[in-house]
Amino acid sequence: MKLISWNVNGLRACVQKGFLDYFKKVDADIFCIQESKLQENQINLELDGYYQYWNYAEKKGYSGTAVFTKIKPIDVTYGINKEEHDKEGRVITLEFDEYYLVTVYTPNSQEKLARLEYRMKWEDDFRKYISSLDEIKPVIICGDLNVAHKEIDLKNPNSNRKNAGFTDEERNKFTEFLESGFIDTYRFFNPDKTGVYTWWSYRFNARANNAGWRIDYFCVSERLKDRLVSADIHTDVLGSDHCPVELVIS
Repeated sequence: MKLISWNVNGLRACVQKGFLDYFKKVDADIFCIQESKLQENQINLELDGYYQYWNYAEKKGYSGTAVFTKIKPIDVTYGINKEEHDKEGRVITLEFDEYYLVTVYTPNSQEKLARLEYRMKWEDDFRKYISSLDEIKPVIICGDLNVAHKEIDLKNPNSNRKNAGFTDEERNKFTEFLESGFIDTYRFFNPDKTGVYTWWSYRFNARANNAGWRIDYFCVSERLKDRLVSADIHTDVLGSDHCPVELVIS
């Protein structure tokens, strides 16, 4: 089974840049997007053979997630059951027979770390939410987690040490998350690979120079380890400042 996750940084703009061509070509069983920047009825995607589930932020043109799946889920929920977190359209959970699938757009800590304190609260609450699902059945988590975990996960670790997405606090929370029973699937297959990223700033010709960050992930419950087939990053796919990430699982 093939799963794709992509922060499209505005779905309407991405559709104008080849989103549907890529969507059809990759032919995923489940395709998740983050940062749709949409309200209800602002786009009509005709995706034959897919069920569509959308979570919108209350604030217009901000955040938002969606899941397109060939397999009809048993149940779908939106948010993480915390009122202070569930107004920004950041999480969708699909329950299937053998696992949960969660797509997430993690809050950015912002310039001067203005939202770092909120981000720390989010991290703890999201981890608790995922752990509560994991007690029932295994979980597949995908999306823009807004953190480069290790120094090999971004081009310039030294100059970014105290910037949003590479603070010690954010990195430690991701370590804590993995240690609670989850696998970073790309690192599972590529433990030492460098120079492969999922996001590049629009400034300073960053993508052309491959001065990027790996902040988009597929993570799975450790007990799914034997079912992992491959994990890839589609760096050649344009249309957003992020590129799609892929997981194949048996």
